[in-house]
Amino acid sequence: MSLNQLRAEEIKAKFQERDDHIRESWVRAMEARLVREELEKCQKGEGVNHYENCKWLSEKYMGMLRENRVR
Repeated sequence: MSLNQLRAEEIKAKFQERDDHIRESWVRAMEARLVREELEKCQKGEGVNHYENCKWLSEKYMGMLRENRVR
C-alpha cells in the first residue's frame, strides 16, 4: 500500500468514528426527549400529586440530562 492509500484509510476511519459518536449522542438525546415528554404527560395527568407519582420519572430524566450531553 502506498502512503496516500494509508492516509485515506486513516481519514476514512476517523470520519466513521466521528459519525458513530454523533449518531450515538443524538440517540441518547432523543431518548431523553422521550422521557421528558412522558414526564410532562405524567405531571399533567397527576395534577397536584405529580411530586409523588412522577418522582421516578423526573429522577430518570435528570440522570439522563447529566449523562447524555450532546458533544
